[in-house]
Formats: sequence, C-alpha cells, structure tokens
Amino acid sequence: MSEQKLYKTFGEHLRIIREKAGLTLKEVAAHIEIDISLLAKIERNERQPTKILIKNIAHFFKMDEKELFNEFLSDQIAYRIIEEDADVRVLKVAEEKIKYGITKHK
Repeated sequence: MSEQKLYKTFGEHLRIIREKAGLTLKEVAAHIEIDISLLAKIERNERQPTKILIKNIAHFFKMDEKELFNEFLSDQIAYRIIEEDADVRVLKVAEEKIKYGITKHK
C-alpha cells in the first residue's frame, strides 16, 4: 500500500480507483451487481461494504483482495478508536493480544 493511500478512507480509495479507471458509478455498480445508490454511499463512507462486495470490487478492478479488505478493516479500527475517544496505545495492547491468541491456538 502506498503512503498516500494510508490517509484515505476505504470509500475515498474506491472513488479514486473508479475515477482513474474512467468509470461512472453506474458502470461499476452494474459490474459488481449492486445498486448505484449503495455504491455512492460506500464511496461517501455512509455505508459499509460486505466481505463479498469487497471481493467483487477487488476482482473487478484486478486488485489484491486481501489488501483491499485490510484497508476496509483498518477503517473500522480507526473509526472505533475515534468513536470511543480512546488512546492510540490501545493498538499496542491489541497487537499483544493478537500475538497471544496466535500462539495459544498453535
């Protein structure tokens, strides 16, 4: 992921990809089989895509599905920290819990 993309939301990233491809909302929505208004809301960060929709978007734009999903998930984590007015140090604690969970399940 480039440095520039790290500072964009999933929806903004999707809009940029679509616009760089020279495609309209209508064209992309038709190809990924969703309603135009839903795609517009996702681009405006008013709605969240499903895992299946992320997979369809990645496939349509020939992108790495895992990278696109990671970008979406990072939005979710960031929004939650902002909503809870939490300290970003919570990420370090979460990282340690993930490491513990991985080693415990091996």
